[in-house]
Amino acid sequence: MLQNSKVYIAGHRGMVGSAIHRKLISEGYGNIVTRKSEELDLREQTAVRQFFNSEKPEYVFLAAAKVGGILANNTYRGEYLYDNLMIQNNVIHSAYENNVKKLLFLGSSCIYPKLAPQPLKEEFLLTGELEPTNEPYAIAKIAGIKLCDAYRFQYGCDFISVMPTNLYGHNDNYDLKKSHVLPALIRKFHEAKEQNVPSVVIWGTGTPLREFLHADDLADACYHLMQTYSGSGFVNIGVGEDISIKDLALLVKGVVGYTGGIEHDLSKPDGTPRKLMDVSRLHSLGWKHRITLEEGIRSVYNEVKDRL
Repeated sequence: MLQNSKVYIAGHRGMVGSAIHRKLISEGYGNIVTRKSEELDLREQTAVRQFFNSEKPEYVFLAAAKVGGILANNTYRGEYLYDNLMIQNNVIHSAYENNVKKLLFLGSSCIYPKLAPQPLKEEFLLTGELEPTNEPYAIAKIAGIKLCDAYRFQYGCDFISVMPTNLYGHNDNYDLKKSHVLPALIRKFHEAKEQNVPSVVIWGTGTPLREFLHADDLADACYHLMQTYSGSGFVNIGVGEDISIKDLALLVKGVVGYTGGIEHDLSKPDGTPRKLMDVSRLHSLGWKHRITLEEGIRSVYNEVKDRL
């Protein structure tokens, strides 16, 4: 991938896509193609085919997806399965039809079985039942991995897949009905501080363990793999360390400067007990994260606190 290569970022306005966009610009890439969802509906096959026929991108980062937390995943099950299948099928197939040199597909750690051994190794895929609350999204992402592998096998396409752990960063979603746990906690503690609320309620027991990666680190890893890696299957992208939801809440509480208490709503689900990535393969490929969790949380909070 050269600095004058034509690169298409699908989903450039999202947290992941915008991080990849910033990374490419910082590396001197000037021939970047983007389209807003209002301009190009990736669920529409004809529109996607016309776009690829016209633009002829050489490289594709497939970061477009319908995403959300436990509540959104469990509520909009049909939308999450249909929309994500259509988006990735259309982009991957059009990339094949137009001889794209390389495509990187972004999935999610929710593809792993609910009770898979920890840490999660790439070979644990499809070895057990999925977590019910995000099963539709996970099935779509698994299908995307398998589609990339099938096109590699049948057509010789250099399509690779990466599976990031839980993400946060610039352009995150702070809507409490659709956000993931970290931005939701940031907003809850910020609002409680601003409104002098005596305590903040968090979902479940607080015992589940989660791993968090800053989106800028993910973008750096994707850029590295796009330059250096070509293989079937997928590569985990994470930090290799996790934290309980309770300890995460305490960390966010400290960063925000909230002095009240924390309560647990035990009527709400915990989700998967633990999701820790095995990142030994990623490390062997020459990449490791740089941004610590506390550093990253402080950065995003300072950025968004005046807009929450």
